[in-house]
Parts: sequence; structure tokens; C-alpha cells
Amino acid sequence: MKRKISFFLFAGAIGFAVDMGMLWLFLRFRLLDPFSGRVFAIGSAMLCTYMINRTFTFGRSHRKVAVEGARYGSVGVASALINYAVYSGSLIALPFISPYLALILGSGSATVFSYLGYDRFVFGSKK
Repeated sequence: MKRKISFFLFAGAIGFAVDMGMLWLFLRFRLLDPFSGRVFAIGSAMLCTYMINRTFTFGRSHRKVAVEGARYGSVGVASALINYAVYSGSLIALPFISPYLALILGSGSATVFSYLGYDRFVFGSKK
């Protein structure tokens, strides 16, 4: 269990770096605004964490890759919605806040939900 949580946090740290890096690129080069840029940043991070979690954290499930990917995606989308809601809510409610601080708040708010969803729904044991 301790190993699994360690790898999950590692995957999350890499995903966080991808999320933050993509948002920074979008904002730095004025390619997208903070709201639409974050949608693409979250998507990039989700793809990255799927590969790490499938390979190191949870291992392959007993399901076909397409089913596993769909389950991962459904948990990921739900988690992303929580993440994005907190991020957007922070930017709207606190207009002086940095988008990067809002990203930290959003990501932190979705971490427990995503771990439990991936562990139990996506990669859980055979039933």
C-alpha cells in the first residue's frame, strides 16, 4: 500500500509539472486564456499520469486496454471537473489570485478522489 501511494504521488508530481508547464506555455505566449488553457493542460497531464499509473502504480488491470482506458478516463474526467471547478472558482472569486496558485488549489482538491477512483474502479482486483 505504501509503495502504491508513493508511486501515485510520483505520477501526480509529474502530472502536476506537465499541467503547470502547459499552462505556463499557453499564458506566457498568449496562446490561450487561463480558462481554456487549463482544459488542455489538464488533458495533457491526464494522459501522462495514465501511463505512469498503469505502468508503475497500479499495474495493468484484468480488463482490456480500451475498457481500462475508458474507466481511467471517466475517473479522470470527474477528477478534472473537480479540479477545474476549484481552479475556475478561485480565479473568479479571487480575481487577484495567480492562475498558478489556483492550479495548486484545484489539483490538491482532486487528489484523494482520483486515487480512490483509480485504485478501486480502474485497477481494482477482479470481481
